[in-house]
Amino acid sequence: MGQAGCKGLYQSLFDYKTEKYVIAKNKKVGLLYRLLQVSILTYLVVWVFLVKKCYQDTDTSLQSSIITKVKGVTFTNTSELGERLWDVADYVIPPQGENVFFVITNLVVTPNQRQETCAESESIPDALCYEDSDCPPGEPVVAGNGVRTGRCLRVGSEQKGTCEIFAWCPVEAKSRPAKPLLGEAEDFTVYIKNFIRFPKFNFSKTNVLDTTDRAFLKSCKFGPKDPYCPIFRLGSVVSWTGSSFQEIAVQGGVIGIQIEWDCDLDRAPSECYPRYYFNRLDKRFSENSLSSGYNFRFAKYYRDAAGVELRTLFKAYGIRFDVMVNGKAGKFNIIPTVINVGSGVALMGVGSFFCDLVLIYFIKKSHFYRDKKYEEVRDLEVLARMAESSQQSVAPDAAGLAEQPEVQDGGGAQENGCVCRQLLQPARSDHQGNGKVNVEQLQNLQTMEA
Repeated sequence: MGQAGCKGLYQSLFDYKTEKYVIAKNKKVGLLYRLLQVSILTYLVVWVFLVKKCYQDTDTSLQSSIITKVKGVTFTNTSELGERLWDVADYVIPPQGENVFFVITNLVVTPNQRQETCAESESIPDALCYEDSDCPPGEPVVAGNGVRTGRCLRVGSEQKGTCEIFAWCPVEAKSRPAKPLLGEAEDFTVYIKNFIRFPKFNFSKTNVLDTTDRAFLKSCKFGPKDPYCPIFRLGSVVSWTGSSFQEIAVQGGVIGIQIEWDCDLDRAPSECYPRYYFNRLDKRFSENSLSSGYNFRFAKYYRDAAGVELRTLFKAYGIRFDVMVNGKAGKFNIIPTVINVGSGVALMGVGSFFCDLVLIYFIKKSHFYRDKKYEEVRDLEVLARMAESSQQSVAPDAAGLAEQPEVQDGGGAQENGCVCRQLLQPARSDHQGNGKVNVEQLQNLQTMEA
């Protein structure tokens, strides 16, 4: 048995197996199959190739450089600063123009500060005291403005006071103005120059329109009528985020400017141009949200006639603009094209699989189609063995009948003899031939018996 099994396994290695295809004359299943084929083909052509352009090789390693220039002037008259003209050197930080720049819109000014002792601000919780022991000397005030001197300063006969500190005095005490100092910054403009390069395709581009008209950049502004102009009005940028410039100018905010490049290098380079998106990054979650706004402090130093160093402290509120660039470029390549076409062809097999399920499980005559598609070969083998055994038993009887003399008289006997010869003739011919059973005859016999 072991040798026979190994021999059968060895011979089966060289067998060729093929599928059996059954043509089902069912209009509903046929229509479903064609609809699935059309749907898969539409998905492959429209979505994969036309929309997603999967026939292209892509490059997302974008190399980018940003240069920004803000322009605009305004005039203010305040008690701390007096009459003052503000230009780009005064309200833009940093002045060199990077991908992140800040425009001052509101100020809290504390002038003429010098290093000496004074009372800490009452708004600092760690500075409150009742006696001198509450102000250990040499320790800094947490979230305060200076270092404790060891004295507790009270106003009048009040029991509670604040610690005396050594700091830049007087300390900042004014609150934020309700109206922005530089509210006219809404009409300022920013010129955003963007250079990009896709190293995989050695392709470079800029967002500035390629034109010989030198007056183009002096007269254009970005908008629906001029989408290729890289000069943006600050008030318009803020409004495109859904915010009010005068509102955000009071306590500051952060605006994101997204430059998106999507270049199809199978077309002309002039058709590769950027798209701009604007959003507010410090989104307010409530009306009095503490998470929104943007401010910082800086100072300007000078000396008086006596040589004492003084400074003017500025707490600046304003709008921070973050310019972000991303994108991709695509160009035809045979490798992704072949891969996606092959995937689409393989997807066609899903239609056949689904229709087979419907045909053999969900329709009324499913058992009939299932029997036609999956034959029980085991029954045919049993019939073949039975036919061989019956053939061996019939052969001796045929030989005995051949030795008997022919009956001359009696029509019935002669008729019976003819019948026997007709029945035995197929078996004799098969036995004298190759000794094999005609499988087609067995199948017909099985059908007649059923």
